[in-house]
Amino acid sequence: MPKPFIPDALPVQNLNWQRLTPLVGRANAAIARYDGFLQGLINPGVLMSPITTREAVLSSSIEGTVATLSDVLQHEAGEEYEESKKQDIGEILNYRRALLQAEQMLDDRPLNLNLIRQTHAALLRGVRGEDKNPGAFRTDQVLVGRPTDTIETARYVPPPPVILQEHLEVWERYASAEIDDPLVQMAVLHAQFEIIHPFKDGNGRIGRILIPLYLFKRKVLHRPMFYLSEYLEEHQDEYYDRLLAISEDGNWQEWIEFFLAASCRQAERNTIQAKKILNLYNEMKAAFADATHSQYAQAALDAFFRKPILNSREFQEYTSVANRGTTATLLRNLEQNHLIKVLRRGSGRSPSRYVLPRLINIAEDRIVFAE
Repeated sequence: MPKPFIPDALPVQNLNWQRLTPLVGRANAAIARYDGFLQGLINPGVLMSPITTREAVLSSSIEGTVATLSDVLQHEAGEEYEESKKQDIGEILNYRRALLQAEQMLDDRPLNLNLIRQTHAALLRGVRGEDKNPGAFRTDQVLVGRPTDTIETARYVPPPPVILQEHLEVWERYASAEIDDPLVQMAVLHAQFEIIHPFKDGNGRIGRILIPLYLFKRKVLHRPMFYLSEYLEEHQDEYYDRLLAISEDGNWQEWIEFFLAASCRQAERNTIQAKKILNLYNEMKAAFADATHSQYAQAALDAFFRKPILNSREFQEYTSVANRGTTATLLRNLEQNHLIKVLRRGSGRSPSRYVLPRLINIAEDRIVFAE
């Protein structure tokens, strides 16, 4: 019979550092190259905006949502979807909102339990799970498994609520102590957070949000913009199995090795993707200027990088163009020069919607829109 699991003490003991050291070196080097590239960007917040939204999509996908990045962006631009997809999109938008809120709070606050509670409240506000005490640690026993599982059949039974606060405080102290290599420590912190399972819902998503936040606080990153969910979503079974092996066999070693390999590979992929986005931005900068012959060319480009799918009203807002006629002329020139495509012509009070196809295709890492 599964029993509520009692988390191991931190820091983790008896790790095989001879096996970990080369993985640590490769992962840190890959992340340093990625972070160094981001430091050279003039406006990483704008350029990496689609990647931040995709992180929200992929992290939520691990928990069962099926909406895509394009679905999310089209919804924000005014597309209507059936109720189940709207609920998925709402969860994804909340994830992005919670992530960005937490990044802002880190400017002048520590990464502590209070910040985590506030991030959790933002994650579940107004979406599925809002009835599960957003922003509050659980006060009852929960199970991890199928909805029909009992404590006897559940895949994992998290620690009982009576010891929850004690282990959360140990987690918080370990997070603030620079004891191990930052990536090893982050691997332990992520796993221990999932093992403690402090909330009634949203634990996986909060645990993944913590990854860039912690690496930023440890100065591994100059901005908290390293996202791991793509790799974890692709290797979802192994991700869960490695976490479960900690509670079943005390196997921290293989979990940490998995996390380091994931960090290394994702950093390499992130760097390639970021370079593609920068190359596209530089190419489009000249193209937008030639197509529009306008003082608003740069603002127009930034608007589409901020939201690769937007409507004409959003475009006018983001570019700060006062005149509707000027907005229409800019969009028409960009469309006629095949830099953007119209997704739907406006009618009545509904504005037209446009897409920057090449950016969506880079962000999605597949052909979504013909260029």
